[in-house]
Order: sequence, then C-alpha cells, then structure tokens
Amino acid sequence: MLYYKRCSSDNQNFQELVSLLDADLALRDGDDNAFYAQFNGIVELKNCVVFYSDETPVACGAFKRFNEDSVEIKRMYVQPDYRGKGIASKVLLVLEKWAKELNYTYSVLETGLRQPEAIALYKKNNYTVTDNYPPYENMENSVCFKKVL
Repeated sequence: MLYYKRCSSDNQNFQELVSLLDADLALRDGDDNAFYAQFNGIVELKNCVVFYSDETPVACGAFKRFNEDSVEIKRMYVQPDYRGKGIASKVLLVLEKWAKELNYTYSVLETGLRQPEAIALYKKNNYTVTDNYPPYENMENSVCFKKVL
C-alpha cells in the first residue's frame, strides 16, 4: 500500500532518500555538480513529504518559499525499483496541494537537461518552460519550469 507523510527535513527517511538523490545527481551532473549542490541543501526545509510502500520509503519531495506567491519544488526523488508507476506525479500533486493550502499561487522548479525523465514528468504535469531564474540563469544545463497552482 502506498501512502505518504508530511514532514520536515529532519525526517530520517527523507534524509536517506535525498542522499540517494545526491549520489545520482553527482553522476549525472559531473563537473556542474558542485554548483548545483550549493542550492540543494535540506537544512530547515519545513515542507517535505516521504512516500512509503508498506513501510519502505520509496520517494520524496519538498518545497520552499520562492517569493510571496510562489514555492520552489525541491529534492524530488523516486527509488529506481519504484519508477514508472506514477509515484513522482503523486509526490508532485501532494506538494502542490500543500502549497495551495498555504495560499501560494505558483510553483517553480529547476531541473537539468541530463534528467530527461524529470523534464517529461513536469511537462506531463502541466509545467511550462520559463526563463531560467537566479541562480540558474547562466547554466546551460538548467531548465526552469512554472505552473499556476
């Protein structure tokens, strides 16, 4: 059975999943990884979710305030054995719903060209490509998205 828990970045399962995400991104991003890593810290993230299959943590995501009416989606990850089952879209939907509860109007996010499955996920969930926002404006590997919640 798939279910989720809202949490903060203090959650041990969230931290473990983010460690797996960071290892994957280090391989994909290569020389660019140090640049991206500085913006992907999880200290004091208040709006995180962990998805579980039975008792196994299988996916995570988070958001943080971007500006007065927008959140930035961060730290999206699904364990490899659980990919292709729609879990990432469920994580995204839960985060968007939570952001709407907090009266945010938009969601923004950044992903990389070396993550084609992430790009496909966001397009499938009605995100549109937008100009790269700071600090990603000069990163050729970055693709930024925006969605009205």
